[in-house]
Amino acid sequence: MYTGTPTATTVSDLGEDEIGHSPNMKVIANVPLQAPFDGPEAWGTDLAFQGDYAFVGNYEGFTVHDIGDPTRPTAVAQVECPGGQNDISVSGDLLFLSVDEPRSDDTCASTPAEPLDDAEWEGIRIFDISDKTHPKYVSAVQTECGSHTHAIVPGKDAGTLYLYVSSPGPIPGSKGCPPPHENISIVEVPVDEPASARVVAKPEILKDRVIDEDSDFPSAGCHDITVYPEKGLAAGACFGDGILMDISDPVKPRLLQLVSDKENFSVWHSATFNDAGTKIVFGDELGGGIAATCGASGEPTKGADAVYEITPGHELVRRGYFKIPRIQTAEENCVAHNGSLIPVPGRDIMVQAWYMGGVSVFDFTDSDRPEEIAYFERGPLKPGLHLGGSWSAYYYNGYVYSSDITKGLDVLRVDDPVTDPAKSVRMTELNAQTQHSYGGA
Repeated sequence: MYTGTPTATTVSDLGEDEIGHSPNMKVIANVPLQAPFDGPEAWGTDLAFQGDYAFVGNYEGFTVHDIGDPTRPTAVAQVECPGGQNDISVSGDLLFLSVDEPRSDDTCASTPAEPLDDAEWEGIRIFDISDKTHPKYVSAVQTECGSHTHAIVPGKDAGTLYLYVSSPGPIPGSKGCPPPHENISIVEVPVDEPASARVVAKPEILKDRVIDEDSDFPSAGCHDITVYPEKGLAAGACFGDGILMDISDPVKPRLLQLVSDKENFSVWHSATFNDAGTKIVFGDELGGGIAATCGASGEPTKGADAVYEITPGHELVRRGYFKIPRIQTAEENCVAHNGSLIPVPGRDIMVQAWYMGGVSVFDFTDSDRPEEIAYFERGPLKPGLHLGGSWSAYYYNGYVYSSDITKGLDVLRVDDPVTDPAKSVRMTELNAQTQHSYGGA
């Protein structure tokens, strides 16, 4: 039961590009966007990690950064391959990009196309990253309505991966995105023969739901799916609803529960399990990421995070909400966006991007009363409302890495007694939508 309402308590009055932060969090490095990823719509997007490397998506392609020394990250490769949003993940020698805009073909030389063109292409692109300094394009897989985001699901053997592909739709009259689109696409990737990747299932997980045409984003399909293979569970943020699925058979996911919250949620955008797999933090992308929703007149439970607990019977029970406690200006797009757990054993702590609201670290161990414990932000980009700020913020091997839409890669350090135990947890790979236990249960 929800017992409290978050309220903004301070006003962010930073000047243009001025940096603000809590005493326990500071930026230690920044790598600006570099040509050709420095154009007016060459926006930085999602992040993935492997070993000493960070992979940063961009609407124009992706960049590989050497982060062996987090205080001096270095770009070692840039791959031009246009296609929004180019959300990114890695596994072994493979890298995957999500493309959710019509392209003339599946290659990196493609040009924009129209949704109703019979030949238009959207979906997953696959690269070989065995040489981090020279990634190579391997192949692509077209998926229904494209791929807004995707999650890697391990197969029953090491030779197979699956991708759960999420995308909005449908587009009536479109060959590539036909109605009703209440399914996800499941792509099977043979690890040793990635060029043979193909769609093997399109389960209609949401075939019985009714779309609210009066909602802010009346779309079928899902925006994000986060999987927790060790628990056999997946959580989906599906625009008008949140869902919990059984993925014990990765090719046949089964819906366990669907929840809606028309009073407090606008666009179900993202989902993050706690380490124990007993809670889900669902994020609401009120305004679609381009609106200023953290102002003084903003609603405290919209554009925020909702903490849901999972009962032993796999029912979702809503508890508390979290929204950053700083009032942003009308010139700053701000709403809950992508984040990950900070691996503190015995606690539920998350770092999250809030666009121009910056990067926030909050503790939701008490499901009813989540509290912020650290933050970093920049002031407005320039006069007027412009898309900017942190798209994704993830914790990896002692540091927070933030992909800023226009400022590039930020490396942040949190020094706090509550989060310091996480510094001893080492990861070899991180894709935020594929969670693995760090032993905090």
